[in-house]
Amino acid sequence: MFENLSEKLDRALQVLKGHGQITEINVAETTKEIRRALLDADVNFKIAKDFTNRVKEKAIGQNVLSTLQPGQLMVKIVKDELTELMGGSSEGIDLSGNPTVILMSGLQGSGKTTFSGKLATFLKTKKNKKPLLVACDVYRPAAIDQLHVVGEQIGVPVYSDKENKNPVALAQAGIAQAKANGNNVVIIDTAGRLAVDREMMDEIAAIRDAVKPQEVLFVVDAMTGQDAVNTAKAFNDVLDFDGVVLTKLDGDTRGGAAISIKSVVDKPIKFIGTGEKMEALDVFYPERMADRILGMGDVISLVERAQEQFDEEQARRIQKKIAKNKFGFDDFLSQIHQIKKMGNMKDLIGMIPGAGKALKGLDIDDDAFRHIEAIIYSMTPDERSNPSLLDARRKKRISAGSGTSIQEVNQLLKQFDQMSKMMKMMQGGGGKKMMQMMQNMKP
Repeated sequence: MFENLSEKLDRALQVLKGHGQITEINVAETTKEIRRALLDADVNFKIAKDFTNRVKEKAIGQNVLSTLQPGQLMVKIVKDELTELMGGSSEGIDLSGNPTVILMSGLQGSGKTTFSGKLATFLKTKKNKKPLLVACDVYRPAAIDQLHVVGEQIGVPVYSDKENKNPVALAQAGIAQAKANGNNVVIIDTAGRLAVDREMMDEIAAIRDAVKPQEVLFVVDAMTGQDAVNTAKAFNDVLDFDGVVLTKLDGDTRGGAAISIKSVVDKPIKFIGTGEKMEALDVFYPERMADRILGMGDVISLVERAQEQFDEEQARRIQKKIAKNKFGFDDFLSQIHQIKKMGNMKDLIGMIPGAGKALKGLDIDDDAFRHIEAIIYSMTPDERSNPSLLDARRKKRISAGSGTSIQEVNQLLKQFDQMSKMMKMMQGGGGKKMMQMMQNMKP
């Protein structure tokens, strides 16, 4: 996500390193490089120019505080302006109404049906809502079936009627069913349409007028770059939607759509899709995204994801096992499963400050734990609970059973042993010893 843009902005901001004061000359060099980076990221020329002009105005003549280097001050100015450009602050979804009605709009193939499922999952698991999905795409043959598959996958009911070819009547019937069955959110999945297709645009406007939704969301594929921004403007002129959803942002190394869409349509980005799984949906926070673009990571989102998967009862059990020196591979496996639920590895690593830059170019497998799981699953229950049993003969059997090498088995055992010792240290006289060790490690 934003890989190319992050790299180019980092290079642009290197210009100021070593200067005692921000001057017109070095600011001009830096802003020129920033503008070039934004244009390469498929940001509209006028937006890129206005952005760098604002950065330049704020930077020129500012004396560097004693605790800051010029580069750091410039990074702060760029971060503040990026945050403002992307909307300033996060805007939540309007859940008023009984039921709340949310209408999806967008081009065909933008990911509306998948996003409808993700949003239903989000509202069900994080907002304690009882959603109903309504299939109003009467044109694409497999659209209704696709929505039913999504609904079954996430445990959310779907209203459809293949005999009814009137999307307005379908939407109204779906809302009536929601009221009858106690569903407090209705998510209406509509057909993909082109902004130039007047008949199709009139149709979605008719659905909006008939059901009066609390939210009209425009779903757009972030990877289409500037085209996404232009399409959003055309749709907004007709629908006056409430917010934007950027899908496939995890595959977009440029980021032009995320940066410029707010200033073009003056509507907030409300959600971003960050993967294929139904849980791969994030509320959009402009400041956190600016941090990520500038290589500062996103620790808050990382902690939030960890807290969502944190099982307090399980944590207590593991704590007791560590105290009794009985932490085994089954416990280790349960920790891995919690990490996997947090999202894909590349996305998680991108949230750690500096990690994205340090691991640049590395292809991080989304199933990075596959070999570790295979090794643990090849152990007997006794071996998992008592790793000291693992002699050379057993290791050879585990290696053959998991399709890994003896070296990989030994490496896992070594890492497990180190982790167990660290956890034991944290548990006992821990904090102080750990701090002392870290102090001694400093150059």
